Amino acid sequence: MISVVVRTYNEERHVGKLLEMIRAQVTDLPVEIVLVDSGSTDSTVAIATSHGCRVQTIDKDRFSFGRSLNLGCSAAQGEFLAFVSGHCIPTDVNWLRELVMPLRAGNVDYAYGRQIGAAGSKFSECQLFRKSYPEQSRIPQEGFFCNNANAAVTRRAWESFKFDETLTGLEDMALAKQIVGLGGRVGYVAGATVYHIHDETWQAIRTRYEREAVALRGIMPQVHVTVLDFVRYFTSAVLLDFGAALQERQLMRNALEIVAYRLMQYWGTYRGNHEHRKLSQAMKDRYFYPR
Repeated sequence: MISVVVRTYNEERHVGKLLEMIRAQVTDLPVEIVLVDSGSTDSTVAIATSHGCRVQTIDKDRFSFGRSLNLGCSAAQGEFLAFVSGHCIPTDVNWLRELVMPLRAGNVDYAYGRQIGAAGSKFSECQLFRKSYPEQSRIPQEGFFCNNANAAVTRRAWESFKFDETLTGLEDMALAKQIVGLGGRVGYVAGATVYHIHDETWQAIRTRYEREAVALRGIMPQVHVTVLDFVRYFTSAVLLDFGAALQERQLMRNALEIVAYRLMQYWGTYRGNHEHRKLSQAMKDRYFYPR
């Protein structure tokens, strides 16, 4: 069985379409959906119930990304545990089969799929998606980058480590690091694609990057981002985005948004990370440089 674990908080705008697409997936394995909700005040839980999901709830004062996923995995029955955010929607009916295929074949222990923007997505975020989720698969890949917005892990690998419940984010990378550290493998599956829809305020974007930078300090304690790094990454990202937008004839429409997004991204990263110890320039570039 494949257990799809969906993490939600006030996702009524997208969760219905997501659940419909999960039910429409073409696979030869049975599929169950376990939805973990962290205190939604809209109709998210009612929608999930109407789609036959097994609903688990977690109090907001106990919430962490890792704890909510551990709760969902514990309630799940499948040999393969797939994860998708409540504001992501598979692009086709082959998403789940493609995502789980490398796990079934024994090629990797943890796989993550491609993410792309949807109509209305911010231009700079689409550029980030293109950087992190290219058109070519890597099975297995080098390193332990991973993203649970669209991912799957074997039950054995999850039970061996489980998700770190103390992190403010990047629980996926923390688990992947442990798997790789003991000889396991992580892979990227370009054919398993979702639309990732972020309806965020500028403050929410900054906070997201800030908490991820805080989490990265726990995973890679050598990471340190200086003021000069902030200026360099911000300037480079804006110029690259301007160039891409100019080529696509979208610069005038997106110029101010590009500046605002990149400012929130790198200011949040700096705030969450700048007090930590020195990191090699190559490693900083790998995680923060726009290309």
